[in-house]
Amino acid sequence: MAENGLVRVESAHSVKDTIDRLQADVKSKGMEIFARIDHAAGANKAGLALRPTELLIFGNAKAGTPLMQANQAIGIDLPLKALAWEDATGKVWLAYNDPAWFASRHNLSGQVDQITGAMTAALAAAAKKSTGV
Repeated sequence: MAENGLVRVESAHSVKDTIDRLQADVKSKGMEIFARIDHAAGANKAGLALRPTELLIFGNAKAGTPLMQANQAIGIDLPLKALAWEDATGKVWLAYNDPAWFASRHNLSGQVDQITGAMTAALAAAAKKSTGV
């Protein structure tokens, strides 16, 4: 399901396993992992409770740089990010921004369709593989 450029996929795995699988998949495709953030651990350190929630930040300069050359402000949406979380019913979700959506957000529609199309396909394949759906 997609809403306001956010693509959501239900996962058959735990939050940790979903992000582990995503990290392994994107690394195997030559992408760089920039950060992995465990929001639940951060909340715990602050004395607050949060269901499992992890963010993976990753990308490839060969794909992202041409977008930034067209409009550097798109760097607010790059590198790519994927968030996995467990909802109140125990379902696990993986979400990421649709590259075509953020290209449109920065008025790049049409200029970089080949790049955003490849990014969209790569993200969809990685989401499918990491969620088991």
